[in-house]
Order: sequence, then structure tokens, then C-alpha cells
Amino acid sequence: MAATGSEKQGAKAYYVTTPIYYVNDAPHLGHAYTTVAGDVLTRWHRQRGEKVWYLTGTDEHGQKIMRTAEANGVTPQAWADKLVTEAWQPLWEHLDIANDDFIRTTQKRHTDRVQEFVQDLYDKGEIYKGGYEGPYCVGCEEYKLPGELLDGEGEYAGQKLCAIHKKPVEILSEENYFFKLSEYSEKLLAHYEANPGFIQPESARNEVLNFVRQGLQDLSISRSTFDWGVKVPWDDKHVIYVWVDALLNYATAVGYNENPEKFGSTFPADVHLVGKDILRFHAIIWPAMLMAQGLPLPGKVAANGWLMVGGEKMSKSNLTGIKPQDLTSHFGVDAYRWYFLRAIAFGQDGSFSWEDFSARYTSELANDYGNLASRVAAMVGKYFGGELPAATADGDAEKAIHEGLAKAVAEADRKIGEELDFQGGILAVFDFVKQVNGYITEQEPWKVAKDDSPEGKARLATILYTAAESLRAVAVLLNPVMPETSQKLWDSLGAEPALGALADQKVQESATWGLLPAGSTVTKGAVLFPRLEEKPTA
Repeated sequence: MAATGSEKQGAKAYYVTTPIYYVNDAPHLGHAYTTVAGDVLTRWHRQRGEKVWYLTGTDEHGQKIMRTAEANGVTPQAWADKLVTEAWQPLWEHLDIANDDFIRTTQKRHTDRVQEFVQDLYDKGEIYKGGYEGPYCVGCEEYKLPGELLDGEGEYAGQKLCAIHKKPVEILSEENYFFKLSEYSEKLLAHYEANPGFIQPESARNEVLNFVRQGLQDLSISRSTFDWGVKVPWDDKHVIYVWVDALLNYATAVGYNENPEKFGSTFPADVHLVGKDILRFHAIIWPAMLMAQGLPLPGKVAANGWLMVGGEKMSKSNLTGIKPQDLTSHFGVDAYRWYFLRAIAFGQDGSFSWEDFSARYTSELANDYGNLASRVAAMVGKYFGGELPAATADGDAEKAIHEGLAKAVAEADRKIGEELDFQGGILAVFDFVKQVNGYITEQEPWKVAKDDSPEGKARLATILYTAAESLRAVAVLLNPVMPETSQKLWDSLGAEPALGALADQKVQESATWGLLPAGSTVTKGAVLFPRLEEKPTA
């Protein structure tokens, strides 16, 4: 689904990508983590009024997909079709991901452009024919250096293992075509120095710098031992290396060699969101390919950490894969979207536990946020018949709330919109929620309501207006993170008739006080975050 919002016509789109995911299996929490992060980032920029393009998709070529399909007794294309239509696309819809496009590497719009790109490099002398033998991990679809391998133990004793998949590598020897990657070491280092924010976080940047400084080897960009891939256009006995094929999706999906107007207004990506295990492909190979073709480089490559369960990276190969639906069925989709970005600093590894999710849900969502919304609606209903009163008796307490909101908006906008610090941005908003809760506790509207004087009524009206207007701003700020909940709160505040659709409310305007009109009908709708049932048992 595509979200809509105000756009600056003619401006370059704020272009964000996720990795395109292998379709060897159904998605797990790790895939969803990156995709939700991209969704929150792009929704945030839409609410700034920017033109935005959000791309995700699937990587459907290569030996790993071919073997998986063979093991399931179907063709690779049939396997990919099944996984995309029954697992990947339905999950993104379930998680309310507002991507603008979904690219599949088996689509003609992609494969034709990949052949053109590689042919052009070949014609420029950037590709040559040679031979190579070395340890190859099918799971990574990558040749490994000796220093990157582990010594096997137990059933794998005497064998060398991939450090990521913990499975034996295969020694491959084949005649391939090579891209002159070694010629780009100095150019890449110069780009990293001139653009210190190109690779994030700092630990990822340092890893890439150290790797490139050791000197790069030329990259094998074709395979001849299997045929599931895009044919090398000048030699159909070879298929293009799956990573070269995959990386090019960021260009082919936005009109490379096909739609110059769209390509010019979208490419390059402002942010490539990637898992840290595929950082080198995006921070070394991809920019070198673009340099060779004379195309602009992306704004930044941001590597998120691994989700851990029991100290192990979450993946199918080590049996720690968990389906997102296992959690959304219990906590709800919005709480799911919120939790991982709230609990884990983006760019660092983070551990997931059911107990931590439950504790944060109860404390922050249900008690701090949900209860605030319920209390305010109930008091407006009780004391003013559900009609939001005007604030006519502002004082120092209200000034502090106004200032607190302005601070929260500025901090959240900087952290989420610029720094990709989702945790910090969310915390800034929830610090304001706590401030509003403290304001109500201190002002004690239930006691002020006993004062029947004009001054007492004005004071009560001001307290409740201040609380409701604070919630209006919070609904806007949290809309990129929890869109369904924000819409429920928006409707409860009676904001829509006067202010229009929630998606049209700007993040920056959230700091403008008084946008919720007095006289709005406030209703106590469904509880935003219902009490959790017992944890389901396997």
C-alpha cells in the first residue's frame, strides 16, 4: 500500500530502500525489523511534507534459491512466486508497511536493465574473463577469505565453516567474469573520508574502512556451475552473480535506462537500510559499481544490528526464527511496530524476549499512553458533556507543557528524521507523555471540578484542553510508528472534521499549540492498548 501526503513538486524524492530479501523461506522478525524501520522513516518524511519513495522486494536468483526449490520439488520460479504471494507481500500488508514499490529480481523490468548495466561495464573494459577457486558459502552467496572462516567442531570437525551460517563452505573452481573492484580502493576511501556519514553506525564504518585499506580483490561477477539467474548478455553459458543482480534493483526499480524522468527525480537512494552481515556489498561493491558507471552514490548505508534470541542471531538456519504473526496476534500490530524500535538502539545488536515486550507494553503503552487517553476523554465527557472546552486560564503549568511539546517535536524530528535514532525519537515523545501525566496528577482536575466558581470552571477547562491538545500532538508524532492507534486517538479527540486526515498533519506543526479546536466532540473510544491475555503456550 502507498501512503499519501503533501509533496514538494519537482523536488528529488527522499528515497529509502530495504535489502531485497531471499525467498528461500518465509520472513522472520529480523526481516520485519528492517522493513518496519524503513516504513517509520519514510512515513516520518511524508509527514514533513516531502516527496518520498520507499522500496522493498525480493531476491529470487542464485544457488540458494535453486537448491531450496529443488528440495521442495518445484521450479525456482514457482517457489519464488509461492513465497512472495503467500508469505512476503501478505506480511508487509499485515504490518501496515506503506511501500511505494515491490521489486522482484525475476521481473523483466529488472532483468533487462541488469543485462544492459553489465554489458555497459563490459564494453567500458571494467569486466574481464578469468578463473577463480576458493571457499564459497551458498547461504551468503559469497566467496570467503580464509580469515573469515571458523574451524568446525563435532559433526563438522575438520571442515571450515561460514562464520554467519555456521555451515561448511564449499570449494568452488570455475571460469568467471571479473569486475575490476581492486581499482576502486582509493576512490572508495576518498569518498568515505569526504562523506563521514556515508556508512552508519561508526562501528560499521570502521569495519569497512579497515577492510578496504587492506586492498580489494577483483570481484567474480558471473557463475557457470548453475543456470538460475540473469544470463550474461555476451556469454549465455554464465549467469550474473546474484549480488550484482540484486544490488541493481535499487536502480532498476526507479527507472534506470527506462524512465529517465523518474530515475532523475528519485535516484540515488538517500538511505539504504541493510543488515550488518550484508554491509560490505552495499558499502563497497555497490558504490564501486556506480562509480564505474558514472552514476551518483547513495546518501548513506545504515546497518542495523542483529536481533538475538538466547544469544544467537535470529535466522532460520539456527532455529531462532520467530514469525512476526506470533507476536502481533498477542500484542497487536502497532505495539509490534513500536516495540523493536523502542527497545533496541538501531545499529546495535539487541535481544528480544517475550517478558520484556510484555513489561514495556504494560508500562509504557497501556499505563502511560493508553491510560492518559482514556482519562482525558472520560473527564471531558464527565465535566463538559464530551465537548472540548476552551483554555482561558493558562499559567506557568501550561507554559511548561507548551515548551515540553516543542522540545519533544524538535528532538524526535532530529533523531528519527535525520539520525535514524528511532529509539531516541520515540523516547522523546514518551517523555512528553509522562510530562502530561505528571501535569494532570499535579493539577488534580477532579478536585478543581468541585469549584463551581467561574474561575474554577475556567481552570478545569484549561487543564482538560491542555491535556487533549497534547494528545492531538502525540497522535501526529506517533502516527509513523503506530498509525492505527494514532487514527483511533485522532477520532476520539474529534479532530478529523476540523483538521482533515491525519496523514496531512505535519510533524513540525505538532509543536504549534492550539490546533485542536474548542468545541470538538471528544468520545471515549475503545481502549488503545487492551490488557494482555496470558502468554499463549506452544
